[in-house]
Amino acid sequence: MWEYAPAPESRDIANLKPNYRMFVDGQFVEGGGEPLKTVNPGTEEVLAEVSTAAPADVDKAVKAARRAYERVWGRMPGSERAKYIFRIARLIQERSRELAVLESLDNGKPIKESRDVDVPTAAAHFFYHAGWADKLAYAGHGPDPRPLGVAGQVIPWNFPLLMAAWKIAPALATGNTVVLKPAETTPLTALVLAEIIQQADLPPGVVNILPGAGDVGAAVVAHPDVDKVAFTGSTEVGKIIQRQLAGTGRRLSLELGGKAANIVFDDAPLDQAVEGIVNGIFFNQGHVCCAGSRLLVQESVAEELLEKLHVRVSTLRVGDPLDKNTDVGAINSREQLTKIQELVESGDAEGAERWTSACPLPDKGFYFAPTVFSNVSQAMRIAREEIFGPVLSVLTFRTPDEAVAKANNTPYGLSAGVWTEKGSRILWAAQKMRAGVVWANTFNRFDPTAPFGGYQESGFGREGGRTGLEAYLDV
Repeated sequence: MWEYAPAPESRDIANLKPNYRMFVDGQFVEGGGEPLKTVNPGTEEVLAEVSTAAPADVDKAVKAARRAYERVWGRMPGSERAKYIFRIARLIQERSRELAVLESLDNGKPIKESRDVDVPTAAAHFFYHAGWADKLAYAGHGPDPRPLGVAGQVIPWNFPLLMAAWKIAPALATGNTVVLKPAETTPLTALVLAEIIQQADLPPGVVNILPGAGDVGAAVVAHPDVDKVAFTGSTEVGKIIQRQLAGTGRRLSLELGGKAANIVFDDAPLDQAVEGIVNGIFFNQGHVCCAGSRLLVQESVAEELLEKLHVRVSTLRVGDPLDKNTDVGAINSREQLTKIQELVESGDAEGAERWTSACPLPDKGFYFAPTVFSNVSQAMRIAREEIFGPVLSVLTFRTPDEAVAKANNTPYGLSAGVWTEKGSRILWAAQKMRAGVVWANTFNRFDPTAPFGGYQESGFGREGGRTGLEAYLDV
């Protein structure tokens, strides 16, 4: 058997600084909150100290955003806004290697994912939305769509830079200004994005970035001068925000949790399906809201598929996120690792059959070996709750109707996958499944031109594409 030699990317490329400050009104300033220490989940070492926002800082940021909206950005022609957004996209590309290494250090994801997925897609979102900035009257939202004003945005830790791009790019293209709160455990790439925004000469106050814990996000959401709230995160927090904004007239979009079904029919190309299953659940350590965490396999091919799946998962390399050979990196935090372990133990206790890859794990850091549960029933916690880790639950079905019924047996509705050679079956299943996105013979494919979002407890509103512009327009 061929052995891999380590191929680590140099961490020096990240230009890591000992201290980072929040970004308000075009300047990096000290926050009034208690500084936080951001940790490398791959080694448990402290990477940097980050200043955080106090309530007064949130107020300053919102006032700066309001001032920039009324005096500059909201009245600027779309063709001029586009120039700034294009410039941000190009600067992300120019600093792509730096951003990728920093993302892997702060988040724990493999460098090949940061390098080949997160950073290029972040740039693509700015490029795409820059193209819309002077064409909003032709986007199908009326002849004179207008911006909403100040957007308060809160993003999660699983795709820190990409989620910032998803939120900021459409807001800027439609003429809104932004106050963004990155996740507590992964603030660094958002603050380097602030450097890029400053480098692009974006007018002061158009984008403001406030690091901190949940209290900072709550203050942004609750601020009375924020016209639009966009939140990506847990369903529990999303419900709190929805109750808080109900009846206020302020706009809200939520992208929340998921428990996606990945359905494999008996005529599916099994080797191709295995690759899609692996990508669907083990990409980014399973830290994906639309991860294919429930595998539904037709009984006649279940045994064969499981054998192929075990062999393929056994080849995944778990380890140093900066090693270019690593397939599965570090779990983002000790808290998340503990949650994964607790849910896996519930699967054991409830009688599911557990198979875990025998891959070696590093001595330091937060790591969890890829795990597959078979003989899973719909009543088990591992089939109902979002694990948000590299853990797959396998259920079986006999008929297409049973597959759809099991796929829809969840309060979530973010994504789904269908594997079959029959185009008619793909279209039938896609119509029947309650999910915002249904992939056919692939999984986890994203493009800024395509809208993304969920139903039920996975949230509402769409991000990306022409449809996603509406969330930031008064139409």
